[in-house]
Amino acid sequence: MPEQRHQQTTENQLAKNFRARFATEPRVFRAPGRVNLIGEHTDYNDGFVLPAAIELNICTAIAPRKDLHLHVFSENLQETTVVDLAETHPRAKGHWSDYVRGVALILQSSGLALAGADIAIHGNIPNGAGLSSSAALEVSLAIALLTTAGRSLELVEIARLCQRAENEFVGVRVGIMDQFASCFGSAGRAILLDCRSLEYQRLPLPATVEMVICNTMVKHEHAGGEYNDRRKQCETGVTLLRHALPSIKALRDVTLEQLETHRGLLPKLIYRRCRHVIGENERVLRCANALRAGDLATVGYCMAESHVSLKDHYQVSCAELDMMVEIAARQNGVVGSRMTGGGFGGCTVSLVKSEAVEEFKRSVAKEYQAATRIEADIYVSKAAAGVAEVTVGR
Repeated sequence: MPEQRHQQTTENQLAKNFRARFATEPRVFRAPGRVNLIGEHTDYNDGFVLPAAIELNICTAIAPRKDLHLHVFSENLQETTVVDLAETHPRAKGHWSDYVRGVALILQSSGLALAGADIAIHGNIPNGAGLSSSAALEVSLAIALLTTAGRSLELVEIARLCQRAENEFVGVRVGIMDQFASCFGSAGRAILLDCRSLEYQRLPLPATVEMVICNTMVKHEHAGGEYNDRRKQCETGVTLLRHALPSIKALRDVTLEQLETHRGLLPKLIYRRCRHVIGENERVLRCANALRAGDLATVGYCMAESHVSLKDHYQVSCAELDMMVEIAARQNGVVGSRMTGGGFGGCTVSLVKSEAVEEFKRSVAKEYQAATRIEADIYVSKAAAGVAEVTVGR
């Protein structure tokens, strides 16, 4: 309840600031970030993931204008950008406004005429932490723009279009997990998602555990190339494995036994990348079955295996992430811990028994600072609901 009251205060303040800036009444839309319990770098390989929406989010306040411009103010950055919806060939500028331009462009190129609007954005998802602040921005903005234009789409189509905006305009070749979780999040539940068919199940998380997210405060930059490089390496693996397995379309279609049989087709680096993705898909399904059975020991074991594979095979961890996982794993009440997100910094996620959470936070913060001289941010979250319009008071 305190978290809900704080969130409502934030939304009301955003609406108040909007009225003062634009002299009109806004509608407000909220979209959550996400934490991925397991299933890293599997989404763009047509695989399986197990994310949950979190209580950190991006809010978009919006009201129509009479022209074809979007006047967008970022409360966090105290910056304004203007997007001309009539511009014929917009280009990315390496700026936060690329996400706004990208979403607007993809919506319009899909035949959805948009109206001009005044927009204010506020978020509490830390940038570069691997908690999908970009997807939350895309989703909240897309629904705000569509609603203002008198249009509507199924949530799955909104997730697809937002993914395209990041892939095709921003230039980061993300899978669909982040946008899907922001759209389909559910209170108290994780989402088991098949990233090929987009079939999903909502799996209840035990009421006796909390998700504790530890931000290493080390920034990652997917667009810097490493993320896209990993995707290309996986595609190379599929191309080479097709010499022996001609029917495969993605690493999703390969078993560990097949990989070992045909590993001679692959350079060592490509083998390691494939080994992670194929093994991770199996871990996701094993973890989901364990959650259904209430087998938290197996859940924790899968999380630990996942982190080792991300560190050794996929090589997307870093010293600070490894240290955070090591510290978390030895605390009382911990079910499991691993890095979460694209990697190269960002956050870990730990499942922690509720009665141990406060001591966990104190001990991890103290030990991490002693080991790295970095003061970590630590967030505790239940699984949260997906994107929605919110009611604000005057």
